[in-house]
Amino acid sequence: MEKIDFVLTWVDGSDPDWLAQRREYQPGRGTDAGESRYRDWDNLQYWFRGVEKFAPWVNKIYFVTWGHVPKWLNTAHEKIQIVKHEDFMAPAYLPTFNINSIELNLHRIKGLSEHFVFFNDDMFLIDFVRPEDFFKNGFPCDCCIETALVQDNIRNPFANILMNDAALVNMHYNKKEVIKKQANKWFSPAYGAMLFRNVLMLPYREFSSFKYSHLPSPFLKATYWKVWDEEGAVLDEVCKNRFRTVFDVNQYVMKYWQYMEGKFTPQSPKLGRFYTIGKHDQQIHHTIRRQACKMI
Repeated sequence: MEKIDFVLTWVDGSDPDWLAQRREYQPGRGTDAGESRYRDWDNLQYWFRGVEKFAPWVNKIYFVTWGHVPKWLNTAHEKIQIVKHEDFMAPAYLPTFNINSIELNLHRIKGLSEHFVFFNDDMFLIDFVRPEDFFKNGFPCDCCIETALVQDNIRNPFANILMNDAALVNMHYNKKEVIKKQANKWFSPAYGAMLFRNVLMLPYREFSSFKYSHLPSPFLKATYWKVWDEEGAVLDEVCKNRFRTVFDVNQYVMKYWQYMEGKFTPQSPKLGRFYTIGKHDQQIHHTIRRQACKMI
């Protein structure tokens, strides 16, 4: 079995030194730089506990930060590698307060394995996972489920970014040819009833978007290098945006590229669940207590 690394990005939005640097730069037109993008919920210890208990097989954990680390973290642990932005990002992109810029450069982390899983700091393992939950037959396990971006979504800055991701993919791939080439993956029974979304989207000439799960994403470093090789100018412009903007693309473009190339293994969407704090608190408690899925 190939080595699998985890990559976790985190920022302490209350760090006075970080705040002082952020104040030196003003968000421009179309930016999404609200405080919610940088807040820390003081629950990161549960991320590390979850990985230690439920994924003891992980090779390395690359903990990507501006430079700060939680006081309670054992940074001397053999599996933990602290990575600062300056360790892998070009000077022209720094300092950055744009997670999209950070995500698009993860493949440059020194020592990172070809097979890695990317986590945001609000994605937790709550039950035992196997390497095969993330990679099978050398490919990332994923749900390739096409969906439509409706008008209400377009008012959401994040929806704009997903739309940009799909637009970039459509410039390189013909939808009909992609689906014909890998119909078994496009209409896999692993998706359950959701495979009918792909059926319903068949009449549309181009890809609209894909199911947004906000769960850990498995990637091949080779995919990152390929997208940078083919669309380096676009990615470079995004990485120069110090704050997240509606004109960005993000790491989902890498995920979509893997769909287009057929470099993924179909997976059930029931592996994890997505909730909103303050809106789904009862469901969150229920899911965690009963370990109703593997990740949340």
